[in-house]
Amino acid sequence: MRVAGIGSFSVGAGTTVNIADQTGRGGPLEAGQINSHLRSLIAVDEPSVDRIVIGDPETVVTRIGTAWMPYWNTLRLAVGSGVNTLVVHEPAFYTHWDLDAKEPEFMSAPPAGQKAYLRLRDDKRKYIEDNRLVIIRCHDVLDRIPHFGIPFALGQALGFSETRIATSRRFYNVYRVEPAPALQVARRIADRLKAVRQPGVALYGDPKREVSTVGVGTGCICDPLEFTDLQPDLYIAIDDTVRTWIQTTYAEDTGHPLVVINHGTSEEFGIRQLNAHVRKEFPTLEVVHFDQGCGYQWIRG
Repeated sequence: MRVAGIGSFSVGAGTTVNIADQTGRGGPLEAGQINSHLRSLIAVDEPSVDRIVIGDPETVVTRIGTAWMPYWNTLRLAVGSGVNTLVVHEPAFYTHWDLDAKEPEFMSAPPAGQKAYLRLRDDKRKYIEDNRLVIIRCHDVLDRIPHFGIPFALGQALGFSETRIATSRRFYNVYRVEPAPALQVARRIADRLKAVRQPGVALYGDPKREVSTVGVGTGCICDPLEFTDLQPDLYIAIDDTVRTWIQTTYAEDTGHPLVVINHGTSEEFGIRQLNAHVRKEFPTLEVVHFDQGCGYQWIRG
């Protein structure tokens, strides 16, 4: 993403941090003010996971960081580069509600599994507290906000213009594209996603079927079952959502093309847009971004 006034430096293998130009407003800024600003961007359903997950809201911000996922290694990179306030999209503590875990799949897990995850959660929490790091979650807002939120940012990254949206509703956009066989459209998508380390895409269905519209969802909210009524010729979904005995089998049986990409891939572009927004709103502070993209390594034998 090109942004004027930005340099970059490496802080670890495969990770680049962008540093914003320092101009504009003066005066100390507290972490709670950043959270309040993000929450003010659009109304979301309450209760929301968008909040200060951990840390003191009165912390004076020295440097802001953005990342899709607050992996422990990302936290180390943040601390090492002077970031004391990290804005993230996904949870730090292995459940959607972070330290307030209430998901049935976690709460009903076998005792050994729960114990292992809770032990790591507590170790990670101690590291964050010891380093006086503040983690702010921007999930529901970034999923809903128009133009630079998660679904729009992915569409832009794939070369789809908002002026080419054929139909949409909250969380879903269907774009008109130049008619082409599904295999060709999938190759174009894969080529675009190389920028975030996606090694390729999975294509299910008839590779020869002509595609003139592509449906894009929002992170986990991309199940073809949920937006079949919008009638895209090709669906894009993520690996956290599809099941091989449901959506992919339906695609194979009907020939209706389905492209599956990684969750991190689908949301990295929205986090970059969030980073640009934060830089614009708080120009006196250094704002860095920890590139992540595709969350796995593709290993060939």
